[in-house]
Formats: sequence, structure tokens, C-alpha cells
Amino acid sequence: MMIACGKWFFRYRNCFFPVFLVLLFLSGAWPIVQERNLVTWLQVAGLVIALAGQGLRALTVALVYIKRGGKDKQVYAARLVQEGVFAHCRNPLYLGNLLILAGVGLASNSMLFALIGMPFFVYAYRAIIAAEESYLREKFGEEFEAYCKRVNRMVPNFRGVRESMRNAGFHWRRLIAKEYQTAYQWMAAYLVLVTKDLYLRSGQEGRRQILWVFSLLLVLLTGAFLLAWSLKKTRILRAD
Repeated sequence: MMIACGKWFFRYRNCFFPVFLVLLFLSGAWPIVQERNLVTWLQVAGLVIALAGQGLRALTVALVYIKRGGKDKQVYAARLVQEGVFAHCRNPLYLGNLLILAGVGLASNSMLFALIGMPFFVYAYRAIIAAEESYLREKFGEEFEAYCKRVNRMVPNFRGVRESMRNAGFHWRRLIAKEYQTAYQWMAAYLVLVTKDLYLRSGQEGRRQILWVFSLLLVLLTGAFLLAWSLKKTRILRAD
């Protein structure tokens, strides 16, 4: 059952983030905390957690190239990747995703997301991992079993990361080409959520200033996104 669910989630996993955003924007009536200072602390803590998730994803992608989209929207692997961050955690990209989701969700101050959204995403990624492990175990057999004994599924062991980075090399162009969309999506979502909170808590004059700052930051963020997109389209930045 878990594996079957994982295959379905893998096929439609790109729809997760829009669902995540809908949950956040519809949950204003059920905040986790009410006090202004506590809300600010949640937003700061959420940003730190999300940045940690993005940092983990960035390190993973920059060190080793891996085809993450599967084949025909099905789980697929040409080889068993064991280098880079994969030498320290078997699913660093999914762990990074969960940290980003948890961070932005925490910043939203949403009880609905805490009780429904986050458990859903944890289950969905656990099911995807089960489906992927079933595929890898069948394809790579003893090699995958030995890898599982050596490396944790989700909890990273960063001992020897410096050596892994030195052996793999750090590819900045691949990092930007592969990660600019993910970074833009969650950063824009975080910006909108924090702006929404500040706007609702401010007076008329304060709201105008908030909207000006929000517009400026969103333009800068979108400009960076479009620059990365154009560089990738012209092959100046290559993902492989």
C-alpha cells in the first residue's frame, strides 16, 4: 500500500507546493500564537529552517548530478548515487524539501498546516521514499543493501563532508540552473506570507510602506529568477 501510494505521489509531487500555499493562505483564522513578538519569532525561526533546507538541497545538487525527475514520471535511476551528500544521507533532497515546507509553514503561524499540512507532506515523502527504495533494492540488490547499512535514510551524518566536497567538486552553474525555481517559489511564498501578516496588523499609512517594500523585494527576487531562467535557456548555465 505504501509503495503504491509512493508511486502516485512521485508522479504528482510537483503539485505539492501549490496545495501547500492554498493551505497557508486559507488558514488565517487558526493561528498558532497571537502575541506579536511570538509571531515575529516564528517567522524568523521559519526562515532559518527553510534556509537550512535550501542549503542542504544546494549542497546536494552542487556536489553530484542526479536525475531527479524519474523517467516518464516513474521512479528511475541509471545508477546508485553514493557520492557527495548521498554518502551522508540517502534522501537529502527530500529532507531539504521537508525543512523548507516546515520553515515556511512555521512562518505562516498556521495551526491548520501544523495539524494537517505537515503530517500530509511527511507521509507523502515517506511513501515516495518507500517506492524508490523498492525500485532500487530490486535493481541494485546487494549494492543497495550495503548502502542502506552504511548511510541513514533521513538523518544526515556530516562526518567527512569536507572530503566529499573535495572529491566531488562544487558546481555553481549546475546549482543555480537546478535550484533557482525551488528557491524562488519558497522565498516568494515566505515574502507574501510575512507581508500579509504585517499588512493586516498595520494602520493605513503603515500598509502603504509595507506594500512598497514588498513590491521592491518581489521585483528583485523575480528579476533574479528571470536572470537565472534566461541564462539556463541560453545554455550559459547548464544543469548537467
